[in-house]
Amino acid sequence: MLKNKHIVIIGGTTGLGLSASKAFIGQGAKVIAVGRNPENNNAAQLQFEDSGLVFTGDASHENTASEAIDLCIKTWGSFDCLYHVAGGSGRKMGDGPLHEVSLEGWIKTIDLNLTSIMLSNRAAIRSFLANKRGGSILNMGSVLAYSPAPHYFGTHVYAAVKAGIIGLSKSLAAYYAKENIRINVIAPGLVETPMAQRAAKDADILSYIATKQPLDGGRIGKPSDLDAAACYFVSDLSAFTTGQVLAIDGGWGISEGQISSTTK
Repeated sequence: MLKNKHIVIIGGTTGLGLSASKAFIGQGAKVIAVGRNPENNNAAQLQFEDSGLVFTGDASHENTASEAIDLCIKTWGSFDCLYHVAGGSGRKMGDGPLHEVSLEGWIKTIDLNLTSIMLSNRAAIRSFLANKRGGSILNMGSVLAYSPAPHYFGTHVYAAVKAGIIGLSKSLAAYYAKENIRINVIAPGLVETPMAQRAAKDADILSYIATKQPLDGGRIGKPSDLDAAACYFVSDLSAFTTGQVLAIDGGWGISEGQISSTTK
């Protein structure tokens, strides 16, 4: 499915990104996986063998994505697709309900999630334009951008930046369609990742998720649940698809979710 595709994955050495990196390689792609944690990077490199390389860098730094794209071209001969997964909760940095949000938390959560995507998308588009070729960009959103769950997931800056990712992606898709550059978004519900450990270990949240994400028995998603869609968006099968947001959420967006009356 991805033979002859050369893909840069920002945040590709852990969680959703690592799962996608392995799925892309399994479908015949060559991958440059960007991560900032040396321990995770070393573990990921061992799993990639000869079809993937790890690039150490911080997604919120201006040159990280462009340097990874240059490495992709130098190593594999071309650059075809960008998948931006990197991001995370700003809860520990000061995100939360707006009346509790600190200015530092606002800025850091935006940098982690939205500024990093602007930088990677800009680098990818510049490369596609310079080489006079189309390409595909896939960005990671969240159902929290448009389907709040205020009782358990009241991080308002995170919701704002994920909505910003959708707005940015649609705007870019419209502007660069004439250049045959496609930009799409995956919006997951709650998925088992390092970022989701707070929720995954909370019995009340798990009870809520059983009705909020009712598919497959009512469970937290697995990283592999997103892989088939990611493969589609970075492959030629999606050559006529751009500006789309695909929710992979176990039913989150169409389910009410039940909160126990005894929960405080």
